[in-house]
Amino acid sequence: MEELKKIAGVTAAQYVKDGMIVGLGTGSTAYYFVEEIGRRVNEEGLEVVGVTTSSQTTAQAESLGIPLKSVDDIDVIDVTVDGADEVDTAFNGIKGGGGALLMEKIVATPTKEYIWVVDESKMVEKLGAFKLPVEVVQYGAERIFRQFEAKGYKPSFREKDGVRFVTDMKNYIIDLDLGVIENPVTFGNELKAMTGIVEHGLFNGMVNKVIVAGKDGVKILEAK
Repeated sequence: MEELKKIAGVTAAQYVKDGMIVGLGTGSTAYYFVEEIGRRVNEEGLEVVGVTTSSQTTAQAESLGIPLKSVDDIDVIDVTVDGADEVDTAFNGIKGGGGALLMEKIVATPTKEYIWVVDESKMVEKLGAFKLPVEVVQYGAERIFRQFEAKGYKPSFREKDGVRFVTDMKNYIIDLDLGVIENPVTFGNELKAMTGIVEHGLFNGMVNKVIVAGKDGVKILEAK
């Protein structure tokens, strides 16, 4: 599986050219993309500026010598490459398994070409088997949790090392065990309308390409 992820990440790096502003994703597959960009910067003299989606990716990019800018200092990102936890047949996806969904969505929004790199196990008919991460402010989080319980969404606060996980933006994550999300767009809108929710992990209609690594090699799928 790691070898497949590496192949997908390196394949995605081929879309990066000199002079580009590049969104650098977070997670186990995006890691290999960032590594390849670092290699090209150091070995081939590739000239790019990176915009990162997490403190983890920032540390990785800095260690590789990739020049970085804040998302606040740019207007447009040429290409962003990131992973995804699930991708459905309509190219909607769930992201946030690594806890960086808010920063990932902020970087994805001004991106001209948004690419996901995944292994074939992430491709599904319908979203929802992977728990949907919802980023919430700490103040009132218990109340939001009870609202989710009342709606039957089977919520759980994400924890790390026995304590509540806190995102780079100092929020909590509540994971929803939904089973199947019949209409991701409608559900995403419902979540956004709830006070105290900062962002949700549904990335609907945002991606342009999905690079899928599987036992038969790498496939590049284009969104309609």
